[in-house]
Amino acid sequence: MTDSKGFIPDPPVRVRDYKIGCIGAGMIMAECHLAAYKQAGFPVVAIASLTQSKAKAVAERWNIPTTHATAEELIADKQVEIIDIAFPPDQQPDLIRKALAAPHIKAILAQKPLALSLDEARKLRDEAAQAGKILSVNQNMRYDQSMRVLKQILDKGELGDVVIATIEMRAIPHWQSFLENYDRLTLANMSVHHLDVLRFLFGDPEEIFTVSRTDPRTAFEHKDGITVSTLKFPGNVLAVSMEDVWSGPREEGFDSDIYIKWRVEGTAGVAQGTIGWPDGSPSTLTYASKKTTGGKWVTPTWETMWFPHAFIGVMEQLQYAVKTGEVPALSVADNVKTMALVEAGYRSMDSGRAVKLSEISINS
Repeated sequence: MTDSKGFIPDPPVRVRDYKIGCIGAGMIMAECHLAAYKQAGFPVVAIASLTQSKAKAVAERWNIPTTHATAEELIADKQVEIIDIAFPPDQQPDLIRKALAAPHIKAILAQKPLALSLDEARKLRDEAAQAGKILSVNQNMRYDQSMRVLKQILDKGELGDVVIATIEMRAIPHWQSFLENYDRLTLANMSVHHLDVLRFLFGDPEEIFTVSRTDPRTAFEHKDGITVSTLKFPGNVLAVSMEDVWSGPREEGFDSDIYIKWRVEGTAGVAQGTIGWPDGSPSTLTYASKKTTGGKWVTPTWETMWFPHAFIGVMEQLQYAVKTGEVPALSVADNVKTMALVEAGYRSMDSGRAVKLSEISINS
């Protein structure tokens, strides 16, 4: 049983109306998107991938009625109303543009990073607006249950004025093979979760200072393996995001642990918890507040997890935006600001200094 103590760790499903076509049949689609959509009752009507046989296998697993030979065929399928893309970021912009040009497509859910450069992301934002189509970006950590409850605690002022926040990751991501061809690794593909969720919690940062070193385990050439970013937010809020993708040796007989921990300290309270992704457990949160808990630790609980349950909220917010005409919670315009933060982080690495976000233009 769960005891959320009046918090809402998972948003309600308000809309299940629009037929979804999925492009991609890799782990993130097969294990997260489609598992979430099945649980929520979202209608997935078609799938396509680079390999048709793989798409057919995933279609059989999740009872998807139509398998297309190519992504272009799926985009042309007039029964599809929402395109859900899980493709590498160098190939994603072309598919987005083809979907924007298809009259029957109402909305697109894209993966992060949206593109390989901030300039391309800005162009996609503007082209979606010109086409009158909704383009949303899958920043799914905003739908992690501990992050949503933390946001509710912050919005109620239970911690007072925030002083410092930290996200400490010591876990090993599975780097997709296509990343070997890019010149950016951890900051663009892993840290982006943490940088975006810090924006979700505290607003747009004023500056970022990022340092990095190579990761001994990652065999292909890279510069940003292990990354540490320090950010300043309005209100003199300090935040640190650390992505230790090494996290120690992983050898037979070597006892070691993996985790993602977070902590937020304010003038009236403290909240801390874990992100359950590395070991497949629910995320956790406990907090103490002078204002509302008498300084005692209170621990809301839930059974849902970041992967796959957060993906319900991601697709639901897009469907709700289509139905109501409201701006999606994960809008492409907002994601360009996250892309700008990542860009500022790389500029900081290269220049060895703190970079103010005012130096990075979000307007093309």
